[in-house]
Amino acid sequence: MRALGTQRPASAGDGSGSGGFASGGPGGSAAGPTRPLRTRRRFRITIRVAKVLTAFVVAFAAAVGLLFALTPSAGQATALTRAQAQARHIAYPGPSVPPNFAQALIATEDHRFNSDPGVDPLAMARVAVSWITGREDQGGSTIDQQLAKNLYTGGHSGFTNDLKQLAIAVKLNQAYSRPEILRMYAEVAYYGHGYYGLEAASCGYFGRQPDRLTLVQAAMLAGVVNAPTYDDPLVYPRQARTRLVHVIGRMAAVGYLTKTQQAAALRAPLELSALRGCQ
Repeated sequence: MRALGTQRPASAGDGSGSGGFASGGPGGSAAGPTRPLRTRRRFRITIRVAKVLTAFVVAFAAAVGLLFALTPSAGQATALTRAQAQARHIAYPGPSVPPNFAQALIATEDHRFNSDPGVDPLAMARVAVSWITGREDQGGSTIDQQLAKNLYTGGHSGFTNDLKQLAIAVKLNQAYSRPEILRMYAEVAYYGHGYYGLEAASCGYFGRQPDRLTLVQAAMLAGVVNAPTYDDPLVYPRQARTRLVHVIGRMAAVGYLTKTQQAAALRAPLELSALRGCQ
């Protein structure tokens, strides 16, 4: 009996062992609720992030709306272009923009010109990253933004002016056709050597009207507007040539020129004129 009695505690001990296993069951079930807890925690975090993003979007939309309300109307662009032309003794309206010049300008300055809404979101994102990281700004101004800069902010940059240019560029895009934007841009752009406006630059550098420009001549004029003093072909021919090669390369890259046409353009003479004016 004692032997049997002594075995019961041992059996009970075994039972406690199995009981320990059983108690592990509740322990395991205790681990079970952690999954709903984690799920609820993730859900709360997701809700918070969604609220922050919503608040950011609403604030951004409000800021954009306010910016649009505070910036001038795009309808003033023609009057401002006329005023600048008269101040510089330029005929207004100037000649139509020839295809060679238009293609060279678009390829170099704004290759999404015919499809973007006045601003280039990809380029603006790149500029924003440059601002945040402190790296050199690679540039992101569309032709519409450059026109807004020349007409509405006196050619000046800076955070406030850049914001105005963004809003006005979108307004310009909505108010005018692409050919009209190009014509106003060509009218007010500075081409170096004291030449404002496409006609003055074409006659001044080459002694011919814009519609008679060769491909390489039109490309040179389209390229010089980026840095008109530095790339002046009469003062700095080497820099102007480097810029010209870049423009021709961009025209080929976006599909305006074949490789054969690109090579021919690079071999073509520039034929700068000493006449300084159209006959």
